[in-house]
Amino acid sequence: QVQLVESGGGLVQPGGSLRLSCAASGSIFSINAMGWYRQAPGKERELVAAITTGGSTNYADSVKGRFTISRDNAKNTVFLQMNSLKPEDTAVYYCNGNIRSFAFSFRVYWGQGTQVTVSS
Repeated sequence: QVQLVESGGGLVQPGGSLRLSCAASGSIFSINAMGWYRQAPGKERELVAAITTGGSTNYADSVKGRFTISRDNAKNTVFLQMNSLKPEDTAVYYCNGNIRSFAFSFRVYWGQGTQVTVSS
């Protein structure tokens, strides 16, 4: 069994910062790419940022220059540093990982989501 657990969401004023964390645990053999998605009310889930095992990254245009994704491979953890937050960043943020467990080949697992609200 593999689980992804996010933390670090909350309420922040415009221009503020938050750091999200997502830890993968369970019977993990290896992890390929990990990423962060978000879903605002009434909108589809969208990719925010992704990172490969080697550290290559890609970002949605809307967050480039403000958000930074990183990972700690030894701890099976991915982070999202969010700076200069805007009200339009308000959403539920989900992490995912392309993970091979001891029972299954690679498949995508999702966390339960963490709410980020940007408001004055």
